[in-house]
Amino acid sequence: MTLFIALLIIAAVVIGIATVTAIYVGTVTGALTVDTGWGRRLRPLGPLTVDIAADRDTVYALLTQPYLGRATRALREKVHVLERATDMVLAAHRTPIGGRLTAVTVETVRFTSPERIDFRLLRGPVPHVVEHFTLSSIDGDGTRLEYHGELGTDGWSLGAWWGLIVARRWQAAVEATVESVRAEAERPTRPGR
Repeated sequence: MTLFIALLIIAAVVIGIATVTAIYVGTVTGALTVDTGWGRRLRPLGPLTVDIAADRDTVYALLTQPYLGRATRALREKVHVLERATDMVLAAHRTPIGGRLTAVTVETVRFTSPERIDFRLLRGPVPHVVEHFTLSSIDGDGTRLEYHGELGTDGWSLGAWWGLIVARRWQAAVEATVESVRAEAERPTRPGR
């Protein structure tokens, strides 16, 4: 009888560890979203403001290129357009998160040329993200890019803790994107281009 109880305890522990691992991997990769609405906590993403030494149309074109244009091979690995309409796309975004894990988010992306791009999360590691980029002309040929967003999680304090972890990575991904757009927009053109 004691051996039987010991085996039951071991089986319960193994099942518990497997369940926790599956929930963790599912949540981190965006395959499982906890969206109950209970204990919803919202936190800001941004603000981020960057002045770019390029005209607004150029910056807008660079930001929308993965969605509206022909994506480069590097971008095709990160962004996959699932559905396209005149002013909106449904896109899957892939972000490496360590080891062999990749987070996949599915978002609607709405375009208001040439001044605004809006994102709304449909599937991901948290139940709620809305964000937007606004572009305004400054100093003749310059552009001010502003980013604002909001991230929401469920589950009171535990959700708030998870939101902090996700928000850090999310903000870092946005900052990297903005920096690459700034660098590309400000890159001097070569003769013959």
